[in-house]
Amino acid sequence: MKKYLAIASLLVLISLLSACAAAPAAESGDAAAAGDEMTFVDTPRRETLILDNLGGTLERPDFFNPYAPGVDMGRGFHEVCLDNLWEINTTTGEQFPSLAAEMPKALNEEYTSFEVKLREGIYWDDGVEFTADDVVYTLQLGLTNDKLPIHGWSIDYLKDVRAVDKYTVVIDTNRSQPRFSKDLGATIWDATRFWPVPKHIWENQDPTTFVAFPPTCIAQYKYSKHDPNGNWTLWELREDWERTAVGMVAGKPGPKYLLWNFVGTEEKRILAMINNDVDILQDITPESMEVLNNRSDAVRAWHAGFPYADFDDPCERGIAFNNSQFPYDQWQVRWALALATDIKNVSLGTFAGMLRVSPLAVPPVAAVQNAYHKPLVERLLAMELPDGYKPFDPTFATAMAEIFNEQGVGGDLPTTEAELIDLFGVGWWKYDVDQAAKLLEEVGFTRNAEGKWLLPDGTPWSIAINAPVDFEVQSGRLAFAVADSWSKFGVDASVNTMTGGSFWNASSTGEYQAGSYWPGCAIGPDIYPNVSFWHQKFIVETGQPAPGNQHRHKSDELARILDELEKVTSDDPRNVELSKDLLMQMALEMHWIPMFGTSKFVPVNETYFTNYPTADNYYEGPWWWWSNFKYIVAQIEPKQ
Repeated sequence: MKKYLAIASLLVLISLLSACAAAPAAESGDAAAAGDEMTFVDTPRRETLILDNLGGTLERPDFFNPYAPGVDMGRGFHEVCLDNLWEINTTTGEQFPSLAAEMPKALNEEYTSFEVKLREGIYWDDGVEFTADDVVYTLQLGLTNDKLPIHGWSIDYLKDVRAVDKYTVVIDTNRSQPRFSKDLGATIWDATRFWPVPKHIWENQDPTTFVAFPPTCIAQYKYSKHDPNGNWTLWELREDWERTAVGMVAGKPGPKYLLWNFVGTEEKRILAMINNDVDILQDITPESMEVLNNRSDAVRAWHAGFPYADFDDPCERGIAFNNSQFPYDQWQVRWALALATDIKNVSLGTFAGMLRVSPLAVPPVAAVQNAYHKPLVERLLAMELPDGYKPFDPTFATAMAEIFNEQGVGGDLPTTEAELIDLFGVGWWKYDVDQAAKLLEEVGFTRNAEGKWLLPDGTPWSIAINAPVDFEVQSGRLAFAVADSWSKFGVDASVNTMTGGSFWNASSTGEYQAGSYWPGCAIGPDIYPNVSFWHQKFIVETGQPAPGNQHRHKSDELARILDELEKVTSDDPRNVELSKDLLMQMALEMHWIPMFGTSKFVPVNETYFTNYPTADNYYEGPWWWWSNFKYIVAQIEPKQ
């Protein structure tokens, strides 16, 4: 019933907004018919692909330093301006050379020295050629400047970097690095460790404070202009786009203009798509998807019909803590909060139950669930806390099916338990407030007369959960649903909604209690490249930007397993076995509370453009906010 009330309310609000905007929309449609419609930034509408800005309103829209904390890497910056040595094809899971001319060549059997050949003839958008000097200079930034967040990783990983000739770089590492291309190239969202910057511009600047405005681009688009209030950024196709990696690999560039625009609340964003004022929406709720289906014939999601969303986004949502700060440095506290979470109600309250649950620190995408979640069910069932308590509950999938059937909306669901597990996940932790209370009391927590929890010093226990506002809607809703569970348990839980810059800066510096983040990512059985940052060697004091392990979890056992994983190749059978041990240890320590895979509705509007990737046109995933979008957009075509 709540679902349908939400849809009805959204329809009423959109109808009111539509009435206010009726005249401009009609004029816009007439202009479109004449073929001369212009956007609000004075570009031809039919030549301008408009994307919703996933990060919402930007706090520093003129800040383009990828190595400084607080920078917003979205709004087109890392998608179509920056580039990587190696990019990722998500349909195959394989990397391919982008700025590099080929995959790296190991120069010894120990995997401690590598040759990187660059493509010849690539140019920055200011006309200066991209060479080995840029690569060497950028890698040296992290080695030589201890004020950059990347410094900790750089000195741990890199031993020496040198240019052999104009297009060849040799990189020596401190230890064996059999996944070298994954460490310095893109695997999911982006490379995260290395974006080449132009030496001829940066060498005369302080890299810790340089705003890098306007950005000098190496991909096929260049910066055009932006909204000083932080709502939109416009990029224009380079005239020399053939002198970019995308030009050389794809042979075509994409639309002339790309506009990332954030129009406000979800209702306004939905209205914008109904009015054909946006081509790609980044993240919406199930209710909004239903409204779009009812109001526009030009809009579709990843799936044309139910369940609409792509369940295989390779990062998962949950609640993370600063584990170096009391009381979250106590495993009993983290486990108590997990057991005090009514996961079924959280699923319903977050995305109407259209979520796949995960007890492990990697997402339950099909390939990962088949490699880890399903094979580890027996170990999860046998897992015990120190007092002998077994916390795992394998009944989530069947319980969710029962709920949907009781609501009368489960007619299209699969009927076998195996199929339900494929859809909803292998299970999660028990909802057991008595065991949660026992764990808290073990470390000195007490309750007052009203049943509210008190810290060991007798003061009230309150938790503020950081959550994104007006972007990454699943995480925002998740925070409120979890706070509701914890409040019923007697914790004074609230939600601290934040804009993108503040939200991510708090994660980096650790200046928060809890946050609705998504630190667990993976795209296949080789999970190490996406979990290696959990090593305790990356921990820095709260207040300092973290080069990794932003949640400051210290564990000798996790460090031992990660050190072993670092030494094996992706196809070594020990890789999966060690990764299983790692995931089970992460679960036992409850270093954060993984909850759900990410469901992405990411609808597209086919009024002006076509050939988007979809479930039935699967040349790529719907990753509009990833660095590989520069290759996806090259395939998007104007509608004739």
